Amino acid sequence: MSSLQEQLADYQTAFKQRAPTERVAMMEAATAQLRASGIESAALSVGAQLPALSLPDASGNPVDLRALNAAGPLVIVFYRGAWCPYCNLELREWQRLLSQVQALGATLVAISPQTPDNSLSTSEKNALAFPVLSDSSLAAAKAFGIMFTLSPDLVELYAAAGNDLPRLNGNGQWALPIPATFVIDRAGLLSYAHVEADYRQRAEPQAVLDQLRLAISN
Repeated sequence: MSSLQEQLADYQTAFKQRAPTERVAMMEAATAQLRASGIESAALSVGAQLPALSLPDASGNPVDLRALNAAGPLVIVFYRGAWCPYCNLELREWQRLLSQVQALGATLVAISPQTPDNSLSTSEKNALAFPVLSDSSLAAAKAFGIMFTLSPDLVELYAAAGNDLPRLNGNGQWALPIPATFVIDRAGLLSYAHVEADYRQRAEPQAVLDQLRLAISN
């Protein structure tokens, strides 16, 4: 089975082969600009406390992150939305490894700014058996320090591609979280943080599982 990094790299290669050169160049420049903004270093890091947050699941039921954490370690995956092919690859890989997460006594949740209805579509599309939470208010993205507002060039590009984020997310904003994965230990502290300005890169789930095992053994 290919690693997530291999799957992402294969998709990226295929995209570059079929996408207009100017589109690829613009997205590369936007990614470089986002990284230069310092958003990665400003995000919550290892040792920080899990913020107090309650988010609706795909059925609209509130889910308290600290309550989940009270039952054991918590893995939180922030993704951009169902329209993002890199996100779907990531979510499907986590679904494949879900039994390993649960065997460690941990809970896995995924969070995006999509509305609950669109989160439900994501869950059904990828046959996910873990909670997919809606952060339409962007409260979680802000609390973790990973929210950014899209540049005018990106807004134009996304709109032309049919990715109407203000509608999909139900908040009227052209804003997203950068991809990020966090492990929260039993004490409610971040023991692992992978924050990535490049939307094509994600934490390797197997590496996260290794960190989770380490957190549990300490």
